[in-house]
Amino acid sequence: MSTIEIDDDAVLWSAGVQDRVDRPLLVLLHGHGSNEGDLFGLGTALPLEPVIASLRAPLAAPWPLMGWSWYPLDSRGAPDVAGVDAAVEAVIRWTDRLEVAPTSIGLLGFSQGGSMTLQLLRAAPDRFRYAVTLAGFVPTLEHEGDDDLAAAAPPVFWGRGTLDTVIPAAAVLRTTDWLPRHSTLTGRIYEGLAHAVSPQELTDVAAFISREL
Repeated sequence: MSTIEIDDDAVLWSAGVQDRVDRPLLVLLHGHGSNEGDLFGLGTALPLEPVIASLRAPLAAPWPLMGWSWYPLDSRGAPDVAGVDAAVEAVIRWTDRLEVAPTSIGLLGFSQGGSMTLQLLRAAPDRFRYAVTLAGFVPTLEHEGDDDLAAAAPPVFWGRGTLDTVIPAAAVLRTTDWLPRHSTLTGRIYEGLAHAVSPQELTDVAAFISREL
């Protein structure tokens, strides 16, 4: 697979370069077919301390979608791992070239972006302080790096709705099995919530991030 990169010019920042000094960073990863502006508005409901950087996924989503994708949507809930890992490596390279080194890096992703947060923890458990995966899933049950991740057991918030019909049951079951063995898990299930983020979920996410800071 050819190398893909994060577009630095497409990143949405909540603070200018000078205002990023000595602050933690929260990286937002949108869902399939969306864009960097989708999750950026959630910042008003999150703690003020972290600088927020909302990334645009590197692949154009297939027609008729007008947005972007982290990896090809070959199979819902069971993607080709090589495609996921290529996107993970692109995000890690982006963190390598940050103008200002953050005091810590947290991750927040929705749906396909949520799967990215967990795969990023696998790839670099020492680099990321915590992860929030909303309506997300772990791409595979086993992967290189799982032993190191289990030893580190980073904090993870996993939120999902009872009416979410987008993420297949097999992917939810896989994530239910995997997360408690590889993280310090805070799990929340929201009655009546579809494939979306609710106000109560945002309140819980904000409390989780505040604790981890």
